[in-house]
Amino acid sequence: MAAPTGNLNCKDFSMFQEALKVMRTIDDRIVHELNATIPTVSFSGKVDATQTCKKLYESLLEAHLSRDRAIKTCIAQTSSVVSQLREERAKDIDNLTLIKELRKEQTKLKLMQSELNVEEVVNDRSLKVFNERCRIHYSPPKTH
Repeated sequence: MAAPTGNLNCKDFSMFQEALKVMRTIDDRIVHELNATIPTVSFSGKVDATQTCKKLYESLLEAHLSRDRAIKTCIAQTSSVVSQLREERAKDIDNLTLIKELRKEQTKLKLMQSELNVEEVVNDRSLKVFNERCRIHYSPPKTH
Protein backbone atom coordinates (compact mmCIF):
# COMPACT_ATOMS: atom_id res chain seq x y z
CA MET A 1 0.00 0.00 0.00
CA ALA A 2 2.42 2.63 -1.19
CA ALA A 3 1.47 6.27 -0.95
CA PRO A 4 0.60 7.95 -4.21
CA THR A 5 3.17 10.53 -5.04
CA GLY A 6 3.11 13.49 -7.31
CA ASN A 7 3.85 17.11 -7.38
CA LEU A 8 1.41 19.29 -5.55
CA ASN A 9 -0.07 22.19 -7.43
CA CYS A 10 1.09 25.07 -5.25
CA LYS A 11 -0.64 27.79 -7.27
CA ASP A 12 -4.21 26.55 -6.76
CA PHE A 13 -5.06 25.82 -3.12
CA SER A 14 -8.02 23.57 -3.91
CA MET A 15 -5.81 21.42 -6.15
CA PHE A 16 -3.17 21.43 -3.39
CA GLN A 17 -5.75 20.12 -0.92
CA GLU A 18 -7.04 17.51 -3.36
CA ALA A 19 -3.51 16.18 -3.94
CA LEU A 20 -2.91 15.98 -0.18
CA LYS A 21 -6.18 14.10 0.23
CA VAL A 22 -4.99 11.50 -2.28
CA MET A 23 -1.57 11.35 -0.62
CA ARG A 24 -3.26 10.72 2.76
CA THR A 25 -5.06 7.60 1.51
CA ILE A 26 -2.62 5.31 3.34
CA ASP A 27 -3.42 7.06 6.62
CA ASP A 28 -7.16 7.04 5.98
CA ARG A 29 -7.12 3.30 5.31
CA ILE A 30 -4.72 2.26 8.09
CA VAL A 31 -7.36 0.49 10.20
CA HIS A 32 -8.65 -1.45 7.20
CA GLU A 33 -5.10 -2.31 6.13
CA LEU A 34 -4.21 -3.59 9.59
CA ASN A 35 -7.42 -5.61 9.85
CA ALA A 36 -6.82 -7.13 6.43
CA THR A 37 -3.14 -7.98 6.91
CA ILE A 38 -2.46 -8.61 10.60
CA PRO A 39 -3.82 -12.02 11.52
CA THR A 40 -5.86 -12.90 14.54
CA VAL A 41 -4.33 -15.45 16.91
CA SER A 42 -6.00 -18.38 15.10
CA PHE A 43 -4.44 -17.39 11.75
CA SER A 44 -1.10 -16.18 13.05
CA GLY A 45 0.84 -19.08 11.53
CA LYS A 46 -0.21 -18.23 7.98
CA VAL A 47 1.15 -14.66 7.80
CA ASP A 48 4.47 -13.14 8.79
CA ALA A 49 3.05 -10.33 10.93
CA THR A 50 6.51 -8.93 11.66
CA GLN A 51 7.27 -8.42 7.96
CA THR A 52 3.78 -7.10 7.29
CA CYS A 53 4.03 -4.56 10.11
CA LYS A 54 7.52 -3.55 9.05
CA LYS A 55 6.42 -2.94 5.44
CA LEU A 56 3.37 -1.00 6.57
CA TYR A 57 5.49 1.13 8.91
CA GLU A 58 7.96 1.89 6.12
CA SER A 59 5.09 2.84 3.80
CA LEU A 60 3.62 5.12 6.45
CA LEU A 61 6.97 6.78 7.10
CA GLU A 62 7.59 7.28 3.39
CA ALA A 63 4.12 8.81 2.95
CA HIS A 64 4.59 11.13 5.93
CA LEU A 65 7.99 12.34 4.72
CA SER A 66 6.76 12.79 1.17
CA ARG A 67 3.78 14.89 2.25
CA ASP A 68 5.91 16.95 4.65
CA ARG A 69 8.38 17.74 1.86
CA ALA A 70 5.58 18.58 -0.59
CA ILE A 71 3.79 20.90 1.85
CA LYS A 72 7.01 22.67 2.82
CA THR A 73 7.93 23.11 -0.85
CA CYS A 74 4.58 24.77 -1.54
CA ILE A 75 4.96 26.96 1.55
CA ALA A 76 8.39 28.08 0.33
CA GLN A 77 7.09 28.81 -3.18
CA THR A 78 4.09 30.75 -1.89
CA SER A 79 6.27 32.66 0.61
CA SER A 80 8.47 33.69 -2.30
CA VAL A 81 5.43 34.94 -4.25
CA VAL A 82 4.23 36.89 -1.18
CA SER A 83 7.66 38.51 -0.79
CA GLN A 84 7.74 39.47 -4.44
CA LEU A 85 4.24 40.95 -4.26
CA ARG A 86 5.19 42.92 -1.13
CA GLU A 87 8.15 44.43 -2.98
CA GLU A 88 5.93 45.35 -5.92
CA ARG A 89 3.32 46.86 -3.60
CA ALA A 90 6.00 48.96 -1.88
CA LYS A 91 6.77 50.52 -5.27
CA ASP A 92 3.11 50.97 -6.22
CA ILE A 93 1.10 51.50 -3.02
CA ASP A 94 -2.17 52.47 -4.76
CA ASN A 95 -2.43 49.46 -7.09
CA LEU A 96 -5.64 47.71 -5.94
CA THR A 97 -5.08 44.68 -8.16
CA LEU A 98 -1.69 44.15 -6.57
CA ILE A 99 -3.12 44.55 -3.06
CA LYS A 100 -5.86 41.98 -3.78
CA GLU A 101 -3.33 39.56 -5.24
CA LEU A 102 -1.09 39.97 -2.19
CA ARG A 103 -3.97 39.29 0.20
CA LYS A 104 -4.99 36.23 -1.79
CA GLU A 105 -1.46 34.83 -1.67
CA GLN A 106 -1.10 35.62 2.05
CA THR A 107 -4.33 33.75 2.77
CA LYS A 108 -3.17 30.79 0.69
CA LEU A 109 0.14 30.78 2.58
CA LYS A 110 -1.65 30.68 5.96
CA LEU A 111 -3.86 27.82 4.76
CA MET A 112 -0.82 25.87 3.56
CA GLN A 113 0.92 26.45 6.88
CA SER A 114 -2.16 25.13 8.68
CA GLU A 115 -1.83 21.93 6.63
CA LEU A 116 1.35 21.20 8.61
CA ASN A 117 -0.80 21.05 11.75
CA VAL A 118 -3.32 18.80 10.01
CA GLU A 119 -0.42 16.62 8.90
CA GLU A 120 0.79 16.27 12.47
CA VAL A 121 -2.65 15.11 13.64
CA VAL A 122 -3.02 12.65 10.74
CA ASN A 123 0.45 11.21 11.34
CA ASP A 124 -0.05 10.87 15.09
CA ARG A 125 -3.39 9.11 14.60
CA SER A 126 -1.93 6.65 12.09
CA LEU A 127 1.09 5.85 14.22
CA LYS A 128 -1.11 5.36 17.29
CA VAL A 129 -3.32 2.85 15.44
CA PHE A 130 -0.23 1.18 13.98
CA ASN A 131 1.38 0.84 17.42
CA GLU A 132 -1.81 -0.57 18.95
CA ARG A 133 -2.00 -3.34 16.36
CA CYS A 134 1.66 -4.01 15.56
CA ARG A 135 3.52 -3.43 18.82
CA ILE A 136 3.72 -7.16 19.61
CA HIS A 137 4.92 -7.98 16.07
CA TYR A 138 7.28 -5.12 15.19
CA SER A 139 9.04 -2.30 17.01
CA PRO A 140 10.07 0.55 14.73
CA PRO A 141 13.60 1.87 15.18
CA LYS A 142 13.85 4.86 17.49
CA THR A 143 14.18 8.07 15.51
CA HIS A 144 14.95 10.42 18.41
